[in-house]
Amino acid sequence: MQITVENVSSVKKILNIEIPEEKVARELDNAYKNLKKTAKIKGFRPGKAPRTVLERLFKKDVHNDVSSKLLQDSFIEALKETDLHIVGNPKIDPSGLDEKGPFRYVATVEIKPEIEEINFKGLTLKKALYRITDEEMDAQLKILQKNMARQNPIAEDRGVLENDFVLIDYEGFKDGKPFKETQKTENYTLKVGQGQILNTFDEKLVGMKPGDNRDIKVKFPEDFSNEKLATLAITFQVKLHEIREEVLPDIDDEFAKQFGQYETLDDLKNVITENLNQGYAKRVEQEMNEQIFTTLIEKTEFELPDSMVDYELEGIIEEVERSLAYHNKSLEDQGLSREILLEKHRETAEKKVRRHLILGKIIEQENTTLSDEDLENGFAEMAKAVNQPVEEIKNYYKQNDENLEFFKHTLLEKQVIKLIIKNSAIEEEEPELKQNPET
Repeated sequence: MQITVENVSSVKKILNIEIPEEKVARELDNAYKNLKKTAKIKGFRPGKAPRTVLERLFKKDVHNDVSSKLLQDSFIEALKETDLHIVGNPKIDPSGLDEKGPFRYVATVEIKPEIEEINFKGLTLKKALYRITDEEMDAQLKILQKNMARQNPIAEDRGVLENDFVLIDYEGFKDGKPFKETQKTENYTLKVGQGQILNTFDEKLVGMKPGDNRDIKVKFPEDFSNEKLATLAITFQVKLHEIREEVLPDIDDEFAKQFGQYETLDDLKNVITENLNQGYAKRVEQEMNEQIFTTLIEKTEFELPDSMVDYELEGIIEEVERSLAYHNKSLEDQGLSREILLEKHRETAEKKVRRHLILGKIIEQENTTLSDEDLENGFAEMAKAVNQPVEEIKNYYKQNDENLEFFKHTLLEKQVIKLIIKNSAIEEEEPELKQNPET
């Protein structure tokens, strides 16, 4: 077999592969011999049909089968001979298979880039000193207070005012007929002035009293979120049941007890403090990681295989689609398409590939290994993060070697990041802008 390699780039190669005529003839002979044993042809006993008849009836199928076998066997051999460790799927362009002459084809492959040894020591990293303020604590308590608020019917005899909560029935009509997008809804709670349906709808509720019925005519704007309602004139038939006021509980020990796991307000504050600190710790980690990769990417140049970038892009798009599906939405609902997302997220995908390749190189050059204890700790952390028993996590990974190897590599990457931070100069600083982390 003859193999020549064309270097398109440092990560893309073209293999020109030629299989000699005698090998092709031998494989064709074997294929026809096997076919002769099983073929059922009118006028011939099993195993007695001549090859000329078999060729006339089955030549196309035989050639396809032999081509596939030659491609598979020779391509694996070619990778061994050239010592190419490919990433992604090869693009193979075969020529036709002739009974006379060699079989030739071209395979375009991609390989991981060769990366020079990376000097990751001596980086300067800034570490923000986030601290919990009284204002942050108050804001968290007020969020919880809002969540525990009750709505009571107002005692006074008056009409609806802005910021009231109202309990209504409504149904929307288009050209005097019920409309699917504004179907009858009963016992709907709405805060007047927030535009849950439309601001003009809220405005026309003002003044209604419990028991009142009112026709409210609105026109939806051209840029309305529901495209099926955009620009339409709809008449809503509305019945008001109650006007309600929001009653907030006092923030005290009794308030804390309503959550079922705290005895005092201080107990609740301690948990809020822990959550805020965890959020800040995660934020600090993300910020330092970003500094590390920004610096290492700038000082480490190498080409990227398109297949690795495309793989990351597919993962990003699948995550977007899963998130939308969870909220019963689609790309089309958001005015998006795969093409738009591919363009929008390509740079992000490229950065992710560079990060993995850089970390992989450092793992290799530092001979970083994973002990049994490291793996056990990794399982424990994963179990805590997803709130599942450790044994379930272990069983999941034991059932899939590929997932287990990916998990192990992720743990190795975390070790390398810790090593980089350990060998860096850390400058602590007050954050320029304090924002609440997610809790």
